[in-house]
Amino acid sequence: MVLGSDRRRDPARRGNGPAAVRRTALAATLAVVLVPALTGCSDKSGGGSDSTPPTPTVERTTTVPASPAATGPADPAAATNEIKRNWQRFFDPAISTKDKQAVLENGDAMAPVLRAFGGDQRGGQVQAHVTKVEFSSPTDADVTYTLTLKGATALPDAKGTAVAQNGTWKVSDKTLCALVQLSGNASASALPGC
Repeated sequence: MVLGSDRRRDPARRGNGPAAVRRTALAATLAVVLVPALTGCSDKSGGGSDSTPPTPTVERTTTVPASPAATGPADPAAATNEIKRNWQRFFDPAISTKDKQAVLENGDAMAPVLRAFGGDQRGGQVQAHVTKVEFSSPTDADVTYTLTLKGATALPDAKGTAVAQNGTWKVSDKTLCALVQLSGNASASALPGC
């Protein structure tokens, strides 16, 4: 050893000896372990402290306007035509009570009321002409109609309802009951169903 030289402090001699080998092995091990870890931390998609946080995605829902089927039947024009035909048929004095029951909501249960209404002299002479149909649901419609008695307008702009029952648009039983009450026929009003 040279006087004045200290192995621990001499930079030229640091690389030699068992301590130097251990330091080199430790440095290599740290490089193998830390480099991938540090790379992972700086990866933008990994969300490390140095990275920009990912932008959240907002799921957007598109509001679809209500389709006609939501507030009315699938084919409003066909339903309107059927309502007009069936109302005309229901109020036609030449049509039998049995045929009228087919276009009346709960026609079988309402048969006694229908017979009493048709048996009234005025009821047998009434006809209807539908002027407006507005659907409130796929199975319900508000109907504006004019009632005529012997061809003369008896009740203009009358309001009633139609319902889809068993695949057929029918005059609602409420409409028949309202007409029975309007007619003043006490015997028909007292029958079950109204």
